[in-house]
Amino acid sequence: MRAITFVPGKQGTLGVTEVPEPEPGAGELLVQGLALGICGTDRELISGEYGWPRQEPMILGHESLGQVLQVPDGSAYSPGDLVVGVVRRPDPVPCGACARGEFDMCRNGEYTERGIKERDGYGSERWTVEAAYAVKIDPALGTLGVLVEPASVVAKAWEHIEAIGSRAWFEPRTVLVTGAGPIGLLGALLSRQRGLEVHVLDRAADGVKPALVADLDATYHAASDLKAVGFKPDIILECTGAGPLVFDAMLNTAEAGIVCLAGVSAGGRPISADAGQINRDIVLENDVVFGTVNANLRHYRAAADALSQADPAWLERLITRRLPLDRATEALERGQDVKVVIDLTT
Repeated sequence: MRAITFVPGKQGTLGVTEVPEPEPGAGELLVQGLALGICGTDRELISGEYGWPRQEPMILGHESLGQVLQVPDGSAYSPGDLVVGVVRRPDPVPCGACARGEFDMCRNGEYTERGIKERDGYGSERWTVEAAYAVKIDPALGTLGVLVEPASVVAKAWEHIEAIGSRAWFEPRTVLVTGAGPIGLLGALLSRQRGLEVHVLDRAADGVKPALVADLDATYHAASDLKAVGFKPDIILECTGAGPLVFDAMLNTAEAGIVCLAGVSAGGRPISADAGQINRDIVLENDVVFGTVNANLRHYRAAADALSQADPAWLERLITRRLPLDRATEALERGQDVKVVIDLTT
């Protein structure tokens, strides 16, 4: 069968190659791959900028969607079910968090991840997954179920925002999302689903991004700094990883504001910042700044529920390019897309 493979840590090794058919083990589902979402992590992996080196090729892909072909005896799944595979697996020790199912908060870094860290991903015509790490998708979502993994990151972010807010009286009204990529737009969606006033800041002045934000009844700001917003929101979801925006976010929330850092910054790009002023604002305003990455089973299920409540036509517009499997290398090229999806059936 065909799969998207690369050798971690080595540039120029990406390709669509023939690999052995997967054999489901005890408790595993055999799944027909339907779609694979591509994100910046995939591009960093194939460029060698990020990852865990190994000698043999690895199957790429962590934003999955498939249809169950075969199930183990006594399974809660049935052939024909749509599923996504969870990315992370607990560390083998396990640490306290992993032992309690909170493997997205692993304390010792010994976790593994499908398509990212040490484990083959979901970028193949067929794949297997432990039934315990599969999440059933509403059939009405269809191929839009490929958005569950990125949405799970936002679902986790919101769970943690609400947990932090519960330290005291918490009744937020306004949210600012910086960056209108997939995470940012899904962040805007889940924020609107909570009935909040949502603003999105992105450099794109036209195209699909402003239209998608407007169709959420949210406000779009075509700018590169927070001065364009004109007020201090209760919550900021920072989804760009751009250093100046990260520091601006810390200085521009309302009293007792919360900044969630969901974008990953590139290293080696020093910028100047007034650390004293940042500290002063955070302390005197009772602000909280926290980072979040990955998701556990609870967040995947919350993401699947959120997407099932969204307008499918709106979700479809997030996917700005679809390519067949034999053109997978084109999907990994950097462009102006919101979300690129590979069709694993063609």
